[in-house]
Amino acid sequence: MAPLRSNQDGRPLKALRPTFGIAPLFVAIALSAPASAEPLRVVASFSVIGDLAGQVGGKHIELTTLVGPDADAHVYEPRPADARALGRADVVLVNGLSFEGFLPRLVAASGTSAPLVELTESADILNDPNGGHYHFDGGEAVFHATPNDPHAWQSIANAKVYVRNIAKAFCDADRPNCPAYEANAKAYGEDLSGLDAHIKRTIAAIPEDRRTGVVGHNAFRYFERDYGVTFLSPQGVSTGSEASAAHVASLIREIRDQHAVAVFAENISNTRLIEQIASEAGLELGGTLYSDALSAAGGPAPSYAEMMRANARTIATAFGSR
Repeated sequence: MAPLRSNQDGRPLKALRPTFGIAPLFVAIALSAPASAEPLRVVASFSVIGDLAGQVGGKHIELTTLVGPDADAHVYEPRPADARALGRADVVLVNGLSFEGFLPRLVAASGTSAPLVELTESADILNDPNGGHYHFDGGEAVFHATPNDPHAWQSIANAKVYVRNIAKAFCDADRPNCPAYEANAKAYGEDLSGLDAHIKRTIAAIPEDRRTGVVGHNAFRYFERDYGVTFLSPQGVSTGSEASAAHVASLIREIRDQHAVAVFAENISNTRLIEQIASEAGLELGGTLYSDALSAAGGPAPSYAEMMRANARTIATAFGSR
């Protein structure tokens, strides 16, 4: 019998005694097998991006999400564990457009060398109607004079851009698994196209004179644009800004003038202000919408697709009630 040869240098392997019934040939194969690759270490800034990253990366990534379910990224205060996660990351996925106000300070503290990938790159972005917004940094309100509305994921067409940007970022960092990332992104993009068509049919069934509602902050303008509804709000594009009494009074008049039919709470916000508005406007709460965060795993919106589906269902039910 010819001597066994290794895969590395062709030299004969030493004779091996079978151990626990394992033949020498199988031991040789085990010794020459390559070690499994380490997963790509990915940090996502908040739960929506975390879900999209998981859809694209699958088993090939190790995912950390900074701002979790039902939490508000506008006012998030980073923890030491967040800096450690960024410090060891291979890729950091962020929304951009100044949505993550906590991020510059966190990046500096972490010393990360990972690329920061802004997923809104090449998305169809709306202007911020107020010309800027506040966020909290170390407990202090900081104004960002950005002309853009950062809530681009509320458009499924934009979410598909996010998915493509994620796949590219993963391919750039992990070439061997690029075919898997691209295949996952393609399949998920097709699923999102079907969901987009479903939401358009759902909203189209609502009478046009019953498509105006009220939400806590201006997070749904992309949903308005894509699906043909209108939302009034006491706050701008950030929950970090406070609505004045005069602003609330003006909003009550606008609700009556535009014949709004429902008021919605948001999963990331205290309902006190929106309940006050509903009471003064003579409207009932129409349910909870998911704006800047997913629900927990047992809730109605544990993934991006389920979030969009749940929002459309809640809106259609509230607007359709008489």
